[in-house]
Amino acid sequence: MPNFLLVGNGAREHAIAEAVCRNPAVRLFAFMSANNPGIASLSKKSKGEVAIGNIHSPEEVARFAKSHKIGLAFPSPDAVLAAGVSDALIAQGIPCAAPTKEASRLEWDKSYARELLRDFRVPGSPKFGIFDNEQEAHSFIDSLGGQVAVKPSGLTGGKGVKVTGFQLKDGIEAKKYSSELLSIRHSGLASIVIEEKLDGEEFSLQAFSDGKKVFGMPLVQDHKRAYEGDIGPNTGGMGSYSDANGLLPFISKEHRDAALSIMQKSIEAFRKKTGKPYLGILYGGFMLTSSGVKLIEYNCRFGDPEAMNALSILTSDLYGIFEQMVQENITHAPTFAKKATVCKYLVPEGYPGKSITDQPLAFNQSALGKIRCARVLRLGL
Repeated sequence: MPNFLLVGNGAREHAIAEAVCRNPAVRLFAFMSANNPGIASLSKKSKGEVAIGNIHSPEEVARFAKSHKIGLAFPSPDAVLAAGVSDALIAQGIPCAAPTKEASRLEWDKSYARELLRDFRVPGSPKFGIFDNEQEAHSFIDSLGGQVAVKPSGLTGGKGVKVTGFQLKDGIEAKKYSSELLSIRHSGLASIVIEEKLDGEEFSLQAFSDGKKVFGMPLVQDHKRAYEGDIGPNTGGMGSYSDANGLLPFISKEHRDAALSIMQKSIEAFRKKTGKPYLGILYGGFMLTSSGVKLIEYNCRFGDPEAMNALSILTSDLYGIFEQMVQENITHAPTFAKKATVCKYLVPEGYPGKSITDQPLAFNQSALGKIRCARVLRLGL
């Protein structure tokens, strides 16, 4: 039986574990920073093992993997990839179906991603500038009439981007926020990215990449803003849905094809720049605007919550897909059930700021009935 290692412990990783364990031949080993009972149960049933440790320590993860004769690994969260966990496993001769630190730079360095697409003429980018100088950043904001998105270059858990008209009142607040970011240096990166504000509908496209081709999953729309009516701050995700036809009510097949083409050109650009294949999950956050499909940003792993939508209806063998990815040859496009999905998060009061902890969960009969009817539900605690 193959020994498979999953690194991570969130609801997204639980969805990955469930999908992998549909293959009865797989033994699931999990390296987690905190116990996820669902993952632990799947590991036990498959005769694997779990360990609790520092998932951001390449040495610690690699040591666990080597001691358990892992044949294939999947480091999942963004910060784990940025820490170089995939690289450490590969150095021990353990194949990884997740990007290396260099490849995942498409996510952990937004400046790098925009420059790559610009340099290799990949379509879909908005007007943007990369700045490490406060005055130059302010001048660029003025040149766009104050209608901008201000982004840290580094990782922020989906909570660092602020847009005028939403989290920022106007160009004055955008300048203030850009100055704040430049002083903080997120993830040790000195630059920030400022982009023209895009108007339209956002959607997520996740894809498997074997370095030569990207294979798209059903489209998902994620709702990030907290509180009823989307009036609160950005979060990592409050819920999401997908449609039975793999599209979305506002997206045509032509729009999906345009987004997938941008992703395909991006992995080709990465190979041209580095001489290396992009292996793993590539997930594009896109917006359908009046001037076409625009790329908001890339993630180099499954989305959370989008993974739960897509993987709950995946009918192909996920472990088999991972095997083919590391062999740089996905032979058949993965298949999905023609079903719609809904994922809704329950979060603590105060989220995404300072959450109130150790509070009881109480449901009335009506709520319990709705939960029993849900296809996908996770607790975002």
